[in-house]
Formats: sequence, C-alpha cells, structure tokens
Amino acid sequence: MTESPARHHPRRLALGLALVVVPALAVGTLAAAPAQAAPADDIRINEVVTTGDVDDSIELYNKGTAPVDISGWILKDSSSSSKYKIASGTTLAPGAFRAFDVHGSFGLGSADKARLYLPNGTTLADSFTWSEHSAPSWSRCTDGTGTFKAAKVTLGAPNDCGSPGGGTTPVAWPGSGSVATADASNAFGEDVSGLYQEGGVMWAAQNSGKLWRLLPNGSGGWTPDTANGWSSGKTLRFPGGGSGSPDSEGVTLTGAGGAGGVFVASERNSGSSGTSRLSVLRYDVSGTTSTLTATKEWNLTADLPSVGSNLGLEAVTWVPDSYLTGAGFKDASTGAGYDPSRYGAHTGGVFFVGVEGTGMLHGYVLQDSGAFTRVADVNSGMAGVMELQWEPQASRLWVVCDDTCDGQHRTMRVAASGAFAVTTVHNRPSGMANLNNEGFSVAGSGECVGGAKPVFWSDDSNTGGHVLRRGTLTC
Repeated sequence: MTESPARHHPRRLALGLALVVVPALAVGTLAAAPAQAAPADDIRINEVVTTGDVDDSIELYNKGTAPVDISGWILKDSSSSSKYKIASGTTLAPGAFRAFDVHGSFGLGSADKARLYLPNGTTLADSFTWSEHSAPSWSRCTDGTGTFKAAKVTLGAPNDCGSPGGGTTPVAWPGSGSVATADASNAFGEDVSGLYQEGGVMWAAQNSGKLWRLLPNGSGGWTPDTANGWSSGKTLRFPGGGSGSPDSEGVTLTGAGGAGGVFVASERNSGSSGTSRLSVLRYDVSGTTSTLTATKEWNLTADLPSVGSNLGLEAVTWVPDSYLTGAGFKDASTGAGYDPSRYGAHTGGVFFVGVEGTGMLHGYVLQDSGAFTRVADVNSGMAGVMELQWEPQASRLWVVCDDTCDGQHRTMRVAASGAFAVTTVHNRPSGMANLNNEGFSVAGSGECVGGAKPVFWSDDSNTGGHVLRRGTLTC
C-alpha cells in the first residue's frame, strides 16, 4: 500500500470505483460452444448497487445452459431517455456474471428501476424496482431466480445472501496472544507489504518497487541478506527494457520454490501512479545484480473490475493443482470441475490475487505463454484484502485485512459447491495493536515446537520503527 494513511480506510472515503465489464473467459480460454440467441429469460438482472464505494452498477447473470451473445442489449433506469448499450462482442457463458458501471450514462436513485432490453430497445427482458438505496447491494437470492434482498456487494461473482455485514462470528486467534518485534529498529522504513516464507528465507515486497531476501537473525526474527546484492533489497522493473517501477504489494512462490522464480503482485507503475496496472510479475532471483527486470508479466487490468489506482492488487498466493482437483474445485470459466490439462504449460497451480478496493479474490491460471484464464471469483466478506497465504500443511487459504478491518484473518477451503468458502474468522492476537499489517506469513510444519509454529506480520506503517512482528499459530 502507498504512503497515504487515508487509503487504508477505503470505506470511509467517497471513492469513485468504476466497475467495468468482467469477462467470463479471459485470454487463452477456449469457449465450450458458440454464443447463441437464447431465450431472453436466460439473462437476468442479478445485482444492483446504487450507493457506497462502488459507482452505480448493474450485474447480469446467465442462468441458462448455453452461452449468450448480449452485444447491443440495453440497460435503462426508470427513464426512457436513459440508455447504456452493451458493447459488441460481449458474451455471457452459462453461470457467468458480468457487472456494468452505468453511472456515465445514468444514475440509479433511491427510488428507481433497473431494466434490461433486447437490442431492439423495446423488448423488456428483465427489470427490478426498489424504493430505497442499496445497503450496500440489492441481490437476487438465489442467483438468477430468487427475489432481491439487501446483501453484500459481490459484483462479478455469486451473490452472498447472508446478512449484509456478513461473515462468521470471529473467534480468538488460534495461537498465543503475545506478539514480539522481529526486526532491527528502522531496518526497512515504511511500505513493506507482502511476505512469503520459504524455509530459512523470508521474501518481502516493498511498495517502492523493491524485493527483500531476509535471513534468520538468530533471535526468532529476520535481517536482510548481505550477499549477492541483497543488502539493501533489489530494485524491481517491469519487462521491456526494464522501464517502470512496479508498486509491489504481494509476493509468492510456486511449488518450484525460489528456483522457479519469485512472483510479485503490483497495482500500478510508480512512474504513473494515477493509472491502475494490475499485474503479476515473475522475477529470476538467481543473479547478483541489484536490479531485477521481470521475465514475464501477466497484466490483468482489463480483465478485472476497475478500482482506484491505489486500491488494486494487494496480495497474491499460489495454490497447487493437486489440492484443487482433489477438493473438487469448480472452474468458473467453464462451470465444470477444474481440469489443469485444459491450460497447457503453466506453473502447476492457480494464482489467487486479492483486491483491496473490492475485498474480492480472483483465481488465475497463468500460462507460460503469457496467456491467462480467470477460474475463480471469491468474496472475502471483508472491506479489503491485503494479504493471501496458502498454508499447505493445513490445506487452507489465509485471507488477511489490515487495520481497516481491525486486523481480521479469515481461512478458506474449497466447499462442497466447488468454490472457496470461509471456514473460520479469527481476530488478531490479543497482544497486538490494530496495526497496518499488510503482510502475513506462516512457517512450515517443520518449525512446529510444542504444538505451535511461528507466524509473521509486516506493518506497512513501520510503527515504532519496526516492520516485522512474530507470533505463533497452533500446528
């Protein structure tokens, strides 16, 4: 996250977060069948947002069994003079969701309508009428067929029909309540965000376009590696001649470890700070130079809902294909069980990225060719996502929010539905203040002593001159 304290509280600002079309199939995906002119009632208005941190938006859902070409279909409010025309080439796959930001064409009022017309502009396909603003969303429960009710914002993903505030009742931290600093005083400064522990190495991403390689300091903490050009961290560059500096927020490795490259999530080019550039970048960390130029970039910007340039990708983690297939994970791009062979050469897993501005997780297969396919959209149930960590020993995904959510941590697993779902909501350790923790890492099972193992947090604000803090987690 960047330097401005205000961005740590996106729900308290009047931010114009524009939603764009969320494609059901991304680059490299093969459509199962050509789109067809299916019956109008296969396409339904599924969610409407009229107020809050998201601009006026209408989500459509295909409840049918065939893809539908919705090019030229028209969205309106209660006024016949209002019109938002869906772009040519827009298709909805079966079971797919797409959100349209309509505020540039018309506003959705406190007592208004959302109407969907076929391209002729006169045949009404669906409509929804309300008498007060969404709080925060008007959502069909269940998707495509149910009645509308107040729910959480889940644009571009299945509706969450629990309470609008959502979530399981938080429980105490599953480890010691005590937390201690784990770095030397002012060793890094501000803006250290993502963490990832690889045995006796800790990787840390800093927003200023820097990657750190840390080693144990002998007292349960970490210190910068002083060999091979790592003593002050290494400067990161985008590919293409090394121009531009990524606003590096998250870091992860694949099953190949550091030898397979270090993967960094970035929300923008620091040289163009007002423009989103939602990317995952791969870096070869085997050399001794002080600057690392990405060997590959997967730029996901056009495939994700638009957010403020400072509210983009904050987190990334890699989940192995072996877990996903064994757990019955469903591929959102096909509606069927996840089949890794469909995507050819890739890293042997799915990268999940977390978006601060929406609180959403999105799963991507990043192919070696540079193509990518979005295979999951998951609502975290929190105001923002600042860190993701896959814990292989427990087969669970950690989703972490900072002081915006009082340091809440959630764990997720693949549910019977084939989608990731929240299993437990944890409060932060009782002995830790409500810090701006944007990084979180979990030690491996080999570090379990007396039924507990270390975990570490990185405080983006460098509170008290310390970035890293150490706690424990029950093994």
